[in-house]
Amino acid sequence: MTVLTQAGDGDRSTAERIDEATEILRGRRFAVLTGAGVSTDSGIPDYRGAGAPKRTPMTVQQFLSDDLSRKRYWAGSHLGWAMFDAARPNDGHRTLAELESRGLVSGVITQNVDGLHLRAGSRRVVDLHGSMDRVLCLDCGQSFARPDIAHRIDELNPWLQKPESVSLNPDGDAEVTHVEDFVVPACTVCGGRLKPDVVFFGEFIPTEKYAEARDLVLGSDALVIAGSSLVVNSGIRLLEQARRRKLPIVIINRGVTKGDQRAAVKVDAGATETLQVLAARL
Repeated sequence: MTVLTQAGDGDRSTAERIDEATEILRGRRFAVLTGAGVSTDSGIPDYRGAGAPKRTPMTVQQFLSDDLSRKRYWAGSHLGWAMFDAARPNDGHRTLAELESRGLVSGVITQNVDGLHLRAGSRRVVDLHGSMDRVLCLDCGQSFARPDIAHRIDELNPWLQKPESVSLNPDGDAEVTHVEDFVVPACTVCGGRLKPDVVFFGEFIPTEKYAEARDLVLGSDALVIAGSSLVVNSGIRLLEQARRRKLPIVIINRGVTKGDQRAAVKVDAGATETLQVLAARL
């Protein structure tokens, strides 16, 4: 087990803050909201943490309105998918699955699209922003498995560079420059436009998905937020749901988050090691 002794913010050390978080969570069944910081130990980079690549993600408006933008997105997404799919759950994912099996975690709400919580064994997972392993037709609604679409892309674009030569982004995308000749596969049912089943920037979370996440929070005794800077509005909305119900909120994240002032305790440390310590103590 990792012992956390580094200095935290304010007058208390990280270890003291974990002590406080332990006392807050003991005897409570809590929901967990996770962000990119939970998957960094699986080799998937963070958007905003130290050393995060500087990038401007494609918006849904660009994807829908511009053919070249769709080519650029699909080329990068395809190259990133091979590495994204090869990622494996880390000890943080496994710890949350263990806490759920022990009846301490009521469920996981994740802003990540990597599917690693389910692969780690968590049973109740709300993938707030969708999942990269599914592809939808925007015109007829048909759903496809991502590996099938990946196989079609390989057949249509045999010239595409190997994934080992590109840099992975947090959402499974990768930077690609030469995309004019890229062929985007069409829906085999209606010939329509395909899009990974994820929420793009500028796109709304489906109402039923947010309601599922909200109900999970409101049906719990506390909320733990791990590995999220809470810059994305969906996370802040769920934090506010918990705050209005006067549920204690514990935030675990390296660096400042938008919810720090509303948390009962903030632990400025890595998600994996902190979750492991909490699991051992609860």
